[in-house]
Amino acid sequence: MNSDGTQDAWGTQADPVPRPAGPPRRPAVPPAPPAAPPAVPPRPVRAPEAAPASGPAAPPSSAVAAWLDEARPAARPGVWRFGYRPPKAARVVERLAPVTVVGMLIPLVVALVVWSLWRQGGIPYQFAPLRLFTPDDWWWGGTIASPRTMEGAEARVVYDGVFFAVLVCAMGRLGGWLGAARHFVGRRPQPARALLALLCALAALSFVFPSAFPGVGWDALPVVDPLFSLVVLVSGSYELFASPTFTDTLYAVITLLVVWPFALLGGWWPYLRERLAARRANRERPGPAAPVERPRAQWPELRDAGQHEAADVLTAEVAAGRMNDVDCARVTRAWTAGLPDFRETVLREAGAAWAHPSGHRDLPRRGARHDLLAGQVRIGRWVADERAPLPYHDAGAALGPDVLGTSLLAVGPSGSGKTRTLVEPLTEALSLQALTGSCAVVAVSSPGSPLGSDAAFDVIVRIGDPSSVHDLDPYAECGDPDEAAAVLAEALVGDLDTVNGQSAATALARLLGPYRAVHGRFPALPVLRELLEGEPGALSALREAVAGDEVMRRELDARVRQTGAPGDPGRALADRLALLDRPVFADFFGGSGRPGEAEAGAHRAFSLRAVAHHPLRVRVDLPERGHEEAARLITRLVLAQFDAVVREGGRTHFACLVLDDATGTVTAESVRRVQRLRSRNAGVVLALRTIGDVPEALHGPLYGAVGCRMAFSGITTWDGSRFARTWGTEWVETTEVAKHTVFADQPMTRAIHAVRKLVTGRAVTTDAVTVRQVERERWSASRLAHEVPPGHAVLSLTTVGGEHAPPLLVDLRG
Repeated sequence: MNSDGTQDAWGTQADPVPRPAGPPRRPAVPPAPPAAPPAVPPRPVRAPEAAPASGPAAPPSSAVAAWLDEARPAARPGVWRFGYRPPKAARVVERLAPVTVVGMLIPLVVALVVWSLWRQGGIPYQFAPLRLFTPDDWWWGGTIASPRTMEGAEARVVYDGVFFAVLVCAMGRLGGWLGAARHFVGRRPQPARALLALLCALAALSFVFPSAFPGVGWDALPVVDPLFSLVVLVSGSYELFASPTFTDTLYAVITLLVVWPFALLGGWWPYLRERLAARRANRERPGPAAPVERPRAQWPELRDAGQHEAADVLTAEVAAGRMNDVDCARVTRAWTAGLPDFRETVLREAGAAWAHPSGHRDLPRRGARHDLLAGQVRIGRWVADERAPLPYHDAGAALGPDVLGTSLLAVGPSGSGKTRTLVEPLTEALSLQALTGSCAVVAVSSPGSPLGSDAAFDVIVRIGDPSSVHDLDPYAECGDPDEAAAVLAEALVGDLDTVNGQSAATALARLLGPYRAVHGRFPALPVLRELLEGEPGALSALREAVAGDEVMRRELDARVRQTGAPGDPGRALADRLALLDRPVFADFFGGSGRPGEAEAGAHRAFSLRAVAHHPLRVRVDLPERGHEEAARLITRLVLAQFDAVVREGGRTHFACLVLDDATGTVTAESVRRVQRLRSRNAGVVLALRTIGDVPEALHGPLYGAVGCRMAFSGITTWDGSRFARTWGTEWVETTEVAKHTVFADQPMTRAIHAVRKLVTGRAVTTDAVTVRQVERERWSASRLAHEVPPGHAVLSLTTVGGEHAPPLLVDLRG
């Protein structure tokens, strides 16, 4: 390790010389937060005896094993998957409105009063004889001309049954009992619907056959006796009831008639057919016995593939606590990637297999909760707002490469917590993932505010600091002069509307090409400034050197003719280069054409192209104390170089650029570069104090280029209006209640209304309810400016696969 805490063994150039193989250095690491198990220095491991391949899963033997075995179900974008339990929909208790209850009870009360009066003879009626006849039937002794008359007690019982049936039908019709039963029973899921209908059927049978239910003391309803009396009247005798078969048949018919409506209400027959069909299918196609699910701490994927020895070694390492979450994620990634000699490497190095070239297996300290298996860092908690979808209610809010791959824009004023609650946790998470080999991170700190500790990075470039070990190659090891010129032109004049970017790139290429052809490398920035200003001595020396190369001489002559002409971008380029040609930067920005070769020699040149080949952790500290414009220029240079280097193919790890202060960085070309990162397994995080730091013409393109947008508390309505237009509108259902005064026409009604107004103090009114669908903004500019509490933010996410999360409120305090 160098004096500034950086690692120079790997990644300072695109093709570094690897360190000789040997046991990795394992510094003592303090315990990590509860979400991530602490790192324990490993000791030599001997392959243990094979564990039994089956049997019940044992409880976790260590904190790492418990972390591995925790469930990580699939969830919506931005949901913290570690230990996530999808919330269940709140059970809606359906209550009857008081008016509905009264409407159902009034017919019931009236029916009870009428039935009581009927039974007590309080209702006068003329009891007419019951006359039954049928033209074709002669066996009862009656004809059409002379029908047979049925009189007596049996006829009275039949009349009771008919009156009761009419009364029940009227009560059910007027009170809406059938509709209520269908609403509260028919809408239940099976088997609750069938069981509820069965209970109702048993209750009805208890009123029809009370003697069959012990403990029931009420009288039977007039259902059985009227039917039996009707049979007696029709047959003319009681002889049929001497047969038990006939009597049991009548009882079965009555029971069937009582139960049949409840069977239809409970859907008994469809549910029975469904259960029988499922049982028949299971019997015809018996499935294999469910295998015993092993916990993840026993590495079941390796055992299923026959790698039992490697699985046993890793299981013992986890059980003994000699592996942390970084080791587990790194080995899992190696297995998923199908690296060669997996078994031999695990048996030889155990938990330290495929360790990061820096020798680090964890960060010196952690400030956030991380889940490296899911690749997430928790930044807060989703607020259970009424507009939030159910899966987000009180769930953890997390970010990972799946959403960072679409890039993230965060806007919030100073003091809103952008760095503390977003940028620092993301940088820490990406650094941990770099130790697993799945990510490369480049973090550009704000002037005077370094991100993270020095020991958490492999390369630290301190621009303007004499103690800095590394220097930043302004050309990013570009081999093509045109590519190097395009990158440098974007950094120098990309934010100027008065200079055309293509003209500036062409002017630079006409100088970089001849210089590289002569010297084998690109010029240092002071030399390039002299050439752009048209210094006679510098141009003459270069022209003499390329005299034998006709193509390069023609390029240089074209640049010489353009110098000083109207529209020449050379003057603007030279003025911007003057910001970096200061004494404080005298030992920096030494261009190099070959790895390890620097013009000044004071610092080792670092090429950002290395992050395209290795999972490096890089931090760039911008200069401070009066060099704000130079810091913005360097930030644009890093962004342009990052896009240029991630275009190279063959990269399997995710690459991310984190800009703690993106003021003055966003240009028309950089917006197009950000759009292209999504398809290159790369992303960028842009943090701004206000969207006013971006040219107004680029507001729309910038919001459209990024997939994740975050508005912190305290933003202005002007900034909030940009988010509101980006997030769009949604259809919501609104209910409007209007109260209208009731004017009575009749004197009695007016008198009643007057008394009611005297008692209540309010006029008699009626409610007019209007329910309609309206289109409203998801988050209006006023709500974003005034309703987001301190320590909160509104966040919307989009994954690389195209899945969206609507803008929701996030509590960043826990």
